Amino acid sequence: MRCQIVAVLFCSVFWYNTLMTQDKKFPDGFLWGAATSAHQVEGDNRNDWTEWEKKNAERLSKTNGAKYPPENYISDQACDHYSRYEEDFDIAKSLGHNAHRFSIEWSRVEPEEGKFDEKEIEHYRDVIRALRERGMEPFVTLWHWTNPIWFAEAGGWENKKATEYFVRYVEKVVDVLGDVKFWITMNEQEAFARHGYFTKDRPPATGTIFTAYHVLKKLVHAHEQAYQVIKNIRPKSLVGFSESRVFFEPYNRLPHNLLATKLIAWWRNNAFFDQFVKHSDFIGQQYYFHSRVRLNPFVSHWGFQYNENKKVSDMGWELYPEGLYHVLTDLTKYKKPIYITENGLADARDEHRAWFIREHVRWMKKAMDEGADVRGYFYWSLLDNFEWDKGFWPRFGLVEVNYQTLERTIRPSAWEYKKIIMDHEA
Repeated sequence: MRCQIVAVLFCSVFWYNTLMTQDKKFPDGFLWGAATSAHQVEGDNRNDWTEWEKKNAERLSKTNGAKYPPENYISDQACDHYSRYEEDFDIAKSLGHNAHRFSIEWSRVEPEEGKFDEKEIEHYRDVIRALRERGMEPFVTLWHWTNPIWFAEAGGWENKKATEYFVRYVEKVVDVLGDVKFWITMNEQEAFARHGYFTKDRPPATGTIFTAYHVLKKLVHAHEQAYQVIKNIRPKSLVGFSESRVFFEPYNRLPHNLLATKLIAWWRNNAFFDQFVKHSDFIGQQYYFHSRVRLNPFVSHWGFQYNENKKVSDMGWELYPEGLYHVLTDLTKYKKPIYITENGLADARDEHRAWFIREHVRWMKKAMDEGADVRGYFYWSLLDNFEWDKGFWPRFGLVEVNYQTLERTIRPSAWEYKKIIMDHEA
């Protein structure tokens, strides 16, 4: 009898340990990689952003107390990824990545209205080919905020024909770039509308909150049309969008804070999010922010955000990995596959990045174990890059870039990320 009890206990411990080990494992086919966007890394673009940079570089430098010179705010050659993409993909491959997210620069492909540049189309064919040769799945973003100058001069997304213009571009690109499995129509639509038309601190820097709402609604329609076009041309492809969602929570349970949290989350997490999801095969989730909401009229800006900020990035953003778990569990209601298409931090000294990645992956896995259908994780970013209105000083890259020599140096945290990928464990 005693032997039987020992045997049962031994088996129980064995199976418990086996199950615990399995719980840590990610499923076969899980995609691991990093992300970039064309304007931030390619260099030598000419679009509405480059025009805005030239006009605002001096102002941005002065606004920041001349801490950084005007040149910091002009993208110029950026990382020269346009010429060095093979070198960069070799690095990504060496780091264990099996997928890579990048964007196509609309202004390169269609520099004049209705006129497509075959040389630039061939360039992006080569980019996709280079990824496939290295065993990396391309995640192709069709619009990552920048617009051709002709499109901007015609009124941009306020133009009545904006959707028609965008869909024509999408149709051309999808038709000629070959059999890409994953297409992302748009990147962070809410942020584009809010910054461009409400706070007006980014292009086109005009409008009101009502303009922002109208443009966001226009982007919904453009996404829906693009989705149908892509599915018609490539029926087996998977089409989605990427949106940044903040984990909002009330500072306490007082009614006014509960209500404020709901209202802020409704707008900041994209008032049209449900409609975007409706015409998508997957959801691209970007996670950077957590916010504890407290209305306090006795402090400036009503004191909306009361975070503990135990750890922050170089940009002062709170590092709160648990928030990813809450965002992901909320997305389970849509019953769609989810890919983390961006998640990263500015950390020039590489002090927090390894911890940051490991903790976010751990909370992601917890959400998966509880039913979130997450199928991939892309760190932002593969390279240090041009961080929009902040310029070059924020360092998000797994790979450090010397902007004078363009030399690439792999940061220690990138190797820690590789260990997670190779172990397939949280």
